[in-house]
Amino acid sequence: MPPLLKQMDDQRFRESPGLSYEEFNAGDIYEHRPGRTITETDSIWHSLLCMNQHPLHVNRDYAESTEFGKIVVSSSLTLGIIAGMTVNLLSAKAIANLGWEEIKLQSPVFVGDTLYAESEILAKRLSKSDPSRGVVTAKSRGIKDDGTQCLVFTRSFLIKV
Repeated sequence: MPPLLKQMDDQRFRESPGLSYEEFNAGDIYEHRPGRTITETDSIWHSLLCMNQHPLHVNRDYAESTEFGKIVVSSSLTLGIIAGMTVNLLSAKAIANLGWEEIKLQSPVFVGDTLYAESEILAKRLSKSDPSRGVVTAKSRGIKDDGTQCLVFTRSFLIKV
């Protein structure tokens, strides 16, 4: 089990986020907590900041006339929140994010849904160009409070060995 605290002296401790390269093992699954409930403000602000003005995300009258019956949270907000939930454990010690693959949207997210994340370590290897660094690949999933998986993606990041 990775240490979450670094002892500074007898009664002083410092949080130590992030796993080191040695602590990653293919097949390990991590549940990221706490969860995050999506608010209407989150949804509207994200749409404004990203200039995504699709009426499904910002217009209640329009959204109510669709098959969803209500405003749908932008998938880029869902991705950002789920990815963000993984950072403290997976990539807090990373040097760089190397890329994303296979981002799949599996069910819509609505205002009021609470999201949770989990990640499975798929692989790790030493960098081909610098053996003092390693590449870790993880598959992360977004799961709504009702157990529905809403998002899955794979990403790789570079980390000091």
